[in-house]
Amino acid sequence: MSIHPSPLDSPKVTTRTLQEMKQSGIPIAMLTAYDYTSARILDGAGIDVILVGDSASNVMAGFETTLPITLDHMIYHAQCVVRGVDRALVVVDLPFGSYQGNSREALVSAIRVMKESGAHSVKLEGGKPIVSTVERLIEAGIPVMGHLGLTPQSIYRFGGYQVRAKEEEEAEQLKADALLLQEAGCFGIVFEKIPQELAAEVSKSLSIPTIGIGAGSHCDGQVLVTHDALGLTTDFNPRFVRRYGHLDSQIAGMVQNYISDVRSRSFPTDEESY
Repeated sequence: MSIHPSPLDSPKVTTRTLQEMKQSGIPIAMLTAYDYTSARILDGAGIDVILVGDSASNVMAGFETTLPITLDHMIYHAQCVVRGVDRALVVVDLPFGSYQGNSREALVSAIRVMKESGAHSVKLEGGKPIVSTVERLIEAGIPVMGHLGLTPQSIYRFGGYQVRAKEEEEAEQLKADALLLQEAGCFGIVFEKIPQELAAEVSKSLSIPTIGIGAGSHCDGQVLVTHDALGLTTDFNPRFVRRYGHLDSQIAGMVQNYISDVRSRSFPTDEESY
């Protein structure tokens, strides 16, 4: 197995590193993490960006949507992740209800994330309605990543997880929103579940990096939920997920072996005892 090192052999990945990667044509690799152990493994493997996603609501807490997770929960997960990271850039989702009210509320939420977790940046969902919020956060010195297309915090408005921006009007709005977010100062934008031709067009038109999830191969990078990529969760099967393992069955098999050893009293042996 060959490992392709990240850009420019940088000891620390920063927002500037991501910009240089886009300019150099080096794709950005991004995965989620919610705990110290996973973050340490991903960071040691050379991942560029770790997203402490509000997907923790689904894969860690068992909720149906991302909406129930709180700011306190996100800060806890971010604290755990940051302690496991030496090199990767850590991005934290601001959860539903922590920034939509007004830009002051968003600033208080983002400051808590940065101060209490030690993370490097935050991510917000939405376009034109949150531009003033993005500007206020950046004025306060907080790096911001945007998120357009399918925005899971708005799932009840959409009525499902269908591909977004297939129609011309919504596609034009996404193009406009992406430009507004860039002008507001976002250092990058996630495009979720949009047509790959649209993602390619907008990625090419922007000077900041784009990260795709279900948006084709022409974005400047890709992100997946680690639990999906490793096969820890198998009840979520959109076409954009590639399984790099089947850890659910592997772990189950290991646990069954452990149970068998305990039942047969073959564990622990004398060598494993004091």
